[in-house]
Amino acid sequence: MCADTNWPPSPKAQLAQLGLSPRKALGQNFLIGHRVINTILRAAELNSSDLVLEIGPGLGIVTEQLVTQAGKVIALEMDPELANSLSGRVSDGHKLSVVCGDARQVDVCNLIGEDSYKLIGNLPYYAANPILRHFLESECRPTRIVVMLQREVAKSMTAQPGQMSLLSVGVQTYGKPRIVGYVPPSAFYPQPKVTSAVVSIDVYRTPALEFEDRDGFFNVVRAGFSAPRKQIRNSLANGLGITFQEALELLGKANIEPSRRAETLDIETWKALYEATKGELAHVCDGTCQDKPLS
Repeated sequence: MCADTNWPPSPKAQLAQLGLSPRKALGQNFLIGHRVINTILRAAELNSSDLVLEIGPGLGIVTEQLVTQAGKVIALEMDPELANSLSGRVSDGHKLSVVCGDARQVDVCNLIGEDSYKLIGNLPYYAANPILRHFLESECRPTRIVVMLQREVAKSMTAQPGQMSLLSVGVQTYGKPRIVGYVPPSAFYPQPKVTSAVVSIDVYRTPALEFEDRDGFFNVVRAGFSAPRKQIRNSLANGLGITFQEALELLGKANIEPSRRAETLDIETWKALYEATKGELAHVCDGTCQDKPLS
């Protein structure tokens, strides 16, 4: 763990040495608190045989600790100037590979190979959801994810029936998320306007549901959440573009009370609703079936 209270060095000073400044377009907010980094490390539960993929290493403040605890670290950085300087900023550089690229688009299996790995990152707020979707839906999913997110996103992700959302259904289909700590704006440079949270996701070996058509399943879930706080019979009809009577028939087949609201349904209930729609969606899927389920 990071015991030195003078650690890490100031990101502002390090950026100045590189002739750089935080890039708002990339959502750059650099960690400055070692307590937060210790929270991340504890949640990751690393050992000397672990392969870690770090997203957004930035100045390498977390990376420096990862290479001391893991067997190998692959750092994926979108900013080419930070990527080029990272290897020289990490003391145990022989354990580190730096890749410049976009975590939303990277070929995960080509990057990782067949090895199991853990994913760690301080994710930019604007790209957090598509990054998580990309890795959770990959054939090469991590065994554990530990990431920094906006607090409201973290709460939505970990919600239980009664407060479920499209995001919580999407994430909980692939793993079990939990919030391990909250992080104030003062823990970053520059300070964001929102509070953050560290979230750990234990990723299932296989998804909680067996998909015949993943896009079709999430199309139904998306339709159910298309009109928040309305009864599921109304949101389903509107979201799928079917009649009120057709929606009632689908809900009846799935044994779902039509007056329930989407946020009260658990994943198994969504699966039952999807099963009820099989063969019924071809005439209403207008291309939205390919939309991102975790957005």
